[in-house]
Amino acid sequence: MFSDRDEFKLAFLKKLEMMSGKGFQETNSNDHFMALGNMVREHISMDWINSNEQYRISKNKQVYYLSIEFLLGKVLVQNLLNLGIYDVVKEGLYDLGISLDELEEMEPDAGLGNGGLGRLAACFMDSLASLQLPGHGCGIRYRHGLFEQKIVDGYQVELPEHWLKNGHVWEVRKNDLAVEIPFWGRVESHYRDGRLTFSHLDAEYVTAIPYDVPVAGYKNGTVNTLRLWSAEASPYPAGRDILKYKRETEAITEFLYPDDAHDEGKILRLKQQYFLVSASLSAIIKQYLERKGTMKEFADHVCIHINDTHPVLAIPELMRILIDRFSLSWDEAWDITSKTICYTNHTTLSEALEKWPVHLFKPLLPRIFMIVEEINERFCKELWEAYPGDWERIERMAILSHGQIKMAHLAIAGSFSVNGVAHLHTEILKEREMKDFHQFYPGKFNNKTNGITHRRWLLKANPELSRLISNGIGDQWIHHPDELERLNGFLHDGAFLQQLDMIKQKKKEQFAKRIWEKQQIAVDPASIFDVHIKRLHAYKRQLLNILHIMHLYNRIHDDRGFTFYPRTFIFGAKASPGYYYAKKIIKLIHTVADKISRDPVARDRIKIIFTENYRVSLAEEIIPAADISEQISTASKEASGTGNMKLMMNGAVTVGTMDGANVEIHEKVGSDGIFIFGLSAEEVLRYQQQGGYHSTEYYHHHEEIKRVVDQLVDGFLPDGAEEFLPIFDSLLDGNDQYFVLRDFASYASIQEKAGEVYQKRNEWLSISLKNIAYSGYFSSDRTIQQYAEEIWGIHSVPNLLAK
Repeated sequence: MFSDRDEFKLAFLKKLEMMSGKGFQETNSNDHFMALGNMVREHISMDWINSNEQYRISKNKQVYYLSIEFLLGKVLVQNLLNLGIYDVVKEGLYDLGISLDELEEMEPDAGLGNGGLGRLAACFMDSLASLQLPGHGCGIRYRHGLFEQKIVDGYQVELPEHWLKNGHVWEVRKNDLAVEIPFWGRVESHYRDGRLTFSHLDAEYVTAIPYDVPVAGYKNGTVNTLRLWSAEASPYPAGRDILKYKRETEAITEFLYPDDAHDEGKILRLKQQYFLVSASLSAIIKQYLERKGTMKEFADHVCIHINDTHPVLAIPELMRILIDRFSLSWDEAWDITSKTICYTNHTTLSEALEKWPVHLFKPLLPRIFMIVEEINERFCKELWEAYPGDWERIERMAILSHGQIKMAHLAIAGSFSVNGVAHLHTEILKEREMKDFHQFYPGKFNNKTNGITHRRWLLKANPELSRLISNGIGDQWIHHPDELERLNGFLHDGAFLQQLDMIKQKKKEQFAKRIWEKQQIAVDPASIFDVHIKRLHAYKRQLLNILHIMHLYNRIHDDRGFTFYPRTFIFGAKASPGYYYAKKIIKLIHTVADKISRDPVARDRIKIIFTENYRVSLAEEIIPAADISEQISTASKEASGTGNMKLMMNGAVTVGTMDGANVEIHEKVGSDGIFIFGLSAEEVLRYQQQGGYHSTEYYHHHEEIKRVVDQLVDGFLPDGAEEFLPIFDSLLDGNDQYFVLRDFASYASIQEKAGEVYQKRNEWLSISLKNIAYSGYFSSDRTIQQYAEEIWGIHSVPNLLAK
């Protein structure tokens, strides 16, 4: 049905009429989208079946990637590209008077993630399939996602994401594979045939229903599976309020990251995490047993990768299954578990390393707690044997201490590999955050620098640039992204650079049009588009950016001779619902934007755009239009970053600290290809360990800094002195935890330099092209190939049955 446009049109019209029950003239865009989506999913299905059959026949090792987030974005156009049917579909729809772009608008962003963690998982799924590697995802099907962000009078307001209101065309519900998950209850132990056994009694059960989503590789016939679990009511326990039980059950997969400021929210998060791993492991083992006969060979054929600490309960859950269900001894079970599970750490922030209070954990997951307790006792015994008498070290490294279960410690003890996500991040883990563990497990820690799928972030998001690249170096870069380095041959080619400039200008005009349509704000496409898009967190320092904009405003007013190339500052960010401070920064950005927009002196040179409800599909519009990429986190705090890679791949030039993957971008493009400022990671760590930083010194001794900080509370901003007092206090009384004032002057200086270079058009365009050329290294294909070879031990399995 996709072999040519005429065949496609006939098939499309037939499907449309069958699904909608209406004649073509009566149908609408949503009818068209649903019909096309179903056609594409049916087209994928045979390769999907054949891929799974090929994996079964080959008996090759498979990897299962467990993640609390999978930030997919819109899938329609990506599937059309990967299946090689994009042109046929677009042309056929055009003949029928239907715009494919309009149909893409009908597809909601799947509400399955928040930021880089979830988008990384989605990129990894694309690369696994495109490299024909047997790898599948396991996640949660959140009915209302994180939240839909609305801005009301400058304040963030959270609404449910109704991304499933029309169903999800890509998913297939698998009722026959449902799994029962136990919570609460009690555990009884007794001897049977001379062996201690355990029974989980009086448990409250929740049914986990799998919804499978196909993940198609790029033009290769391979289709892997993303399995998303949804919580539904099981036969309710005696004595329970049916409606209350149903509400509590459905809440497990209602929202991503429930507010854990109170015990009820903590319990719900813990339920989510166990629900994910218990359902996933049950399905993985069932599938394995259909291919193999004995659990003793499990680690030779299955690898389970836990993406951050959220799925760490996979370790005690696998132990439970091996001991309680398959009657293995503790040592046998531990040997299998610790050879099966590997772990990616995504943070250097101690507050982000999950800990669970025993008083909540133990009653909710009684059997799992017993296993965690036993793991801890045996682990501490190992530590005692290695460090006799060193109680302080053992206390630091213990999995369970002071009434808390430390999930990162459990992850390290129970996995065979622990990796960081950028070279600097991994070194910080080994030498500081996890130094004790690195010394104890010297071969366990390794680095796998993050990557992004160039098929979405370049081929799909920026087809004009993709065509220019292919015209210059051929299209092999789509299969082998390191081929992009051949673009270095055009760094001084005036004609090529001019075409690059024209494409960037077109993307800026397109995004300026969108801003006008959505926000009724006119921006100049000839201005510098300075982009800061990422999760709102204090360490990512959106605050530094907006304080610098206030400084620019002051300079424009103080010095009429100040030459400043016009800039449009574009922000996109969600703050967690309970993150009061981050919400204040959003309010500050809007307040400053409003003040500047009303100022006849500054408004033609500075525009601030805050893009509401930042998400994958919006990023696909912003990133190709960006000139400057803001990657200004406090050095040592950003594990890697992936927005820096996406922006780099589209020709934006980084203004950033030597943090995360910025370090490796700097290594690739050189000092003239990136604008670096601020403290180094070593300097930040030294301040934190030895003290010596006093933010008030920068406040009192730097007039520009004192002025912008005072303007937060002195009536300069129209919302009153109290509105931004928490930010003011954090910078002075709180001693500026993320060194905003310390890096302010350096940031202002490098921003001025970036503006000067931007006006030297050929020099800027050459830098932009160099960034594109070296961005191939940051493809997730490279990352996944390293995981496959160096951690997972999996190999390519071509789909020989593909049609």
